[in-house]
Amino acid sequence: MLLLNYLGKTGRETPLKAAAIFSAGWNVFESADSLEKPVNWLLFNYYLTSCLQSSVIRHRQMFDKLFDMNLVMKAKTIREFDRQFTSVMFGYPTIDDYYADASPYQRLKRVEIPVLCLNAMDDVFSPNHALPVEIAKQNPCVALVLTSCGGHIGFLEGLWPRKSTYMDRVFKQFVQAILEHGDTL
Repeated sequence: MLLLNYLGKTGRETPLKAAAIFSAGWNVFESADSLEKPVNWLLFNYYLTSCLQSSVIRHRQMFDKLFDMNLVMKAKTIREFDRQFTSVMFGYPTIDDYYADASPYQRLKRVEIPVLCLNAMDDVFSPNHALPVEIAKQNPCVALVLTSCGGHIGFLEGLWPRKSTYMDRVFKQFVQAILEHGDTL
């Protein structure tokens, strides 16, 4: 998400020649909604929220001066954590302002270098209805590759996956294409 936002903000001014993005959360509002569904909350959201809380609690004495750490530690979802900590930390007036700015789908049309984006249709962090298919079609620099399954950065292959993943193979092919044909892509 950070790389996509950067590329959308810098356009041709980036020193990068190409980029590959895997399992991006294109619309943070939709990602948060998806992660708050009961099963996803149990499997992902609760754990990730507690990890975020653990990462800031070590520095609580410093953060107590800047945040209401009692509210931060009471957060039960990533959205609640972001409302109390992340959006405040980065100076956003509201969590909606933070989520709008963090959502890379709106900047995709301004990307001006070759970008490979690989997403799975079953990724709970980036629900399929929020994938920017139409926007990607309008930008010749963007290749949005969608798989029916793969979850969030999974893309395993075979009954007993042991070797390289689909993501590994696509990345290798993309890098090779950039190295061999970068000026014409």
